[in-house]
Amino acid sequence: MNDRNSDETVAIDKLSGVEDEIRDFVRRDAATMRRAPASESEFVAGNLGSLLQRVSGGSVEEIDRLIEELTALRTTLAYEGERVAREVVEFATLSEAAMRSTKLLADTLGHVRNVPDAPSISE
Repeated sequence: MNDRNSDETVAIDKLSGVEDEIRDFVRRDAATMRRAPASESEFVAGNLGSLLQRVSGGSVEEIDRLIEELTALRTTLAYEGERVAREVVEFATLSEAAMRSTKLLADTLGHVRNVPDAPSISE
């Protein structure tokens, strides 16, 4: 189970890295579009950049929303994984106790069978 936890940790770390890269890209892109124009061609490019920013603003917001949803999903999956692990341990403990009880009963019945004056079940 430790291998599984370490695999999940590696996957979560990779996902966090991707999220960080997406945020950095969006910030750099937005910062590039906000520079002051030095010439008329840059002014036109700035207007075009502003137009593109408005058009892509919805996409950026959607990406941010998706990142938030993925983060919430990752948290939920981690919690559920821990819960399932706890339940497996509880089941294994219960199963082991049942096996010990069964063995104790079988041993006790075996001793009763060996008693010479014990009544038989078939009588």
